[in-house]
Amino acid sequence: MERRRTERELKVLVVDDEDDLRELLDMSLARMGLHASLAGSVGEARELLGKERFALCLTDMRLPDGEGMELVRHIAEHHRDLPVAVITAFGSMDNAVAALKAGAFDYLAKPVSIEQLRALVRSALDLPTRGGEVRPAGTDALVGDAPAMTQVRETIAKLARSGAPVHIHGESGSGKERAARLIHELGARREGPFVAVNCGAIPENLVESEFFGYAKGAFTGADTDREGYFQAARGGTLFLDEVGDLPLAMQVKLLRAIQEKSVRRVGARTEEATDVRLISATHRNLRQMVEEGRFRQDLFYRLNVLELRMPSLRECRESIPQLAQTLLERIAAADGKKPELTRAAVDALCAYPFPGNVRELENVLERAYALSSGERIDAVDLGLMPVDDEVPDMPAGELPLQDYLDRMERAAIEDALRKTRYNRTAAARLLGVTFRSLRYRLQRLGIND
Repeated sequence: MERRRTERELKVLVVDDEDDLRELLDMSLARMGLHASLAGSVGEARELLGKERFALCLTDMRLPDGEGMELVRHIAEHHRDLPVAVITAFGSMDNAVAALKAGAFDYLAKPVSIEQLRALVRSALDLPTRGGEVRPAGTDALVGDAPAMTQVRETIAKLARSGAPVHIHGESGSGKERAARLIHELGARREGPFVAVNCGAIPENLVESEFFGYAKGAFTGADTDREGYFQAARGGTLFLDEVGDLPLAMQVKLLRAIQEKSVRRVGARTEEATDVRLISATHRNLRQMVEEGRFRQDLFYRLNVLELRMPSLRECRESIPQLAQTLLERIAAADGKKPELTRAAVDALCAYPFPGNVRELENVLERAYALSSGERIDAVDLGLMPVDDEVPDMPAGELPLQDYLDRMERAAIEDALRKTRYNRTAAARLLGVTFRSLRYRLQRLGIND
């Protein structure tokens, strides 16, 4: 009851010059127990913003005395705690993306769907208030005092306040899924599900039914209706890991689902509205894939509205001692032990390049803990391979970019194969890629293991 009473006291600013749409939005918000203040222009909206406090602003993109984008920028500058959503004409996705990049929380396409409006309002009104830096939440946090990691946590705090799609890029094993979970847990959808999907692990002939579900009788063996990832993530976050591995045909369908905010199950005749926040990730260069025609440019722009780069562990060496101890304590927690790393072990970890990043560090510590006999883990217990001096930390400019990248990729793969005694499945897991992806790289680079 207290929650409902609070919501009735909240006000929503509706800015639109169409009387019919203003009335529709007013009635819909009233049915949710919310009061709407109505404005027909940018000037009227600014005047109301100066007099009253609002919990949400809904604004059309085209207004008699200016653009809705002006209002988005004004609110971002002068009313930073006020989420704003834009209403855009059907097919004007470029405007919606521009508004999201300027700070808008989300968008609605005309004709406005009441179901999508309600989902947007519920999500926006549950936004956490602005605070300081993200506080690590147990073992899922991104720990460490390195400047690059501090910047990541600050960025995550900002991204969590938006409902716009986020694309996370970084090397394999750098913590992209962990960052996505933090964005979810700190955002308005934290009570909803977090559904993580490895796009590279789904057989191509099953991708559509896995994403959108299927209707009974859609194909042989479809004995009942089945939900897909979009339905399973309803009210929460859908995390698409290694999104660059999606086939081009599926990229078209994913783009439509994002733009229309609805999906059609395989074999179904009708569409159903979706209510998910999309976060995608990849260790690949999507911009380069777009240039090469292997990833759709329009889909890239829709996924890459907000961007987060995860630093490699080599860029966060200051964090290695704290991160290693945190991971080691988690590994040993089931046994009720609290092993420690010796100074020599910490120095060895800090000196190692970690091509597999945090994932490789965790694997090294798990192996060391399993093989150690005491409460202290020394450098010899880590089993680190000698650093290959032929591989530079940074490009020296003497090689073409692709040759340099191939060289680094070859070194990382060969190192993973050596560590796993040439077990391809284990090497793929260590590198954070699918077995199919590793096999492709082995063939492309001519590596015969």
